[in-house]
Amino acid sequence: MRRADRLFLLIHALRGRRHAITAQQLAQTLEVSLRTVYRDVADLQRSGVPIEGEAGVGYLLRKGADIPPLMFNPDELEALVVGTRFVRAFGGERLGRGATAALLKIEAVLPPELRARSARTRIFAPQLDNRIEASGLIDALHGAVLDQRVLRVVYRDGEARASAREIEPLCLSFWGGSWTLGAWCRLRTDFRSFRPDRIVEYAATGESFVDTRERGLDAYLRSVGVAASDSG
Repeated sequence: MRRADRLFLLIHALRGRRHAITAQQLAQTLEVSLRTVYRDVADLQRSGVPIEGEAGVGYLLRKGADIPPLMFNPDELEALVVGTRFVRAFGGERLGRGATAALLKIEAVLPPELRARSARTRIFAPQLDNRIEASGLIDALHGAVLDQRVLRVVYRDGEARASAREIEPLCLSFWGGSWTLGAWCRLRTDFRSFRPDRIVEYAATGESFVDTRERGLDAYLRSVGVAASDSG
């Protein structure tokens, strides 16, 4: 989290409270150390933010302090809520937990009327146990992408023919119904897009790879006709 974002959330965690909140509670909310909370509070106080209190007692904003609320318009707020639901349903357990935690932090600092609005959206993305996202496979592939781990997979093509390959996983793409894993395939010495639901077996080889200009993510995106700036 950027420091500016952290200071912003710290201010809004204090806003509207009648009782002091402890540094320990702030540290848990922001997922930082106590030392970081003490330093950030001191910096905000020196900048003129009217925070009262001290270490060991707790902090609150001085009554009547004019700190602008965290504001979203209804469409922005609904986008955040719906986006969180989609990530929880289709992003795997790791990202799902992160999305839930992020929304809780946002809702914690919303004005009451917007907090109520966030619960009223009627677009849902149910989490189902029989989907591939609940199997742990998407999380495992995501971890391999992030850590640049070479994988050994047994893969079945569209005609159910199996082949063993070593691949360098570069990205995951969700197409609104199915996933693909973009990778450099060492067997074919070319980029390939693999459907996770056709991966029969997978295991890390213990080898890492380097994302190079010729066979890294940007090159893969170009090969499938997507500019790097469009992928985000």
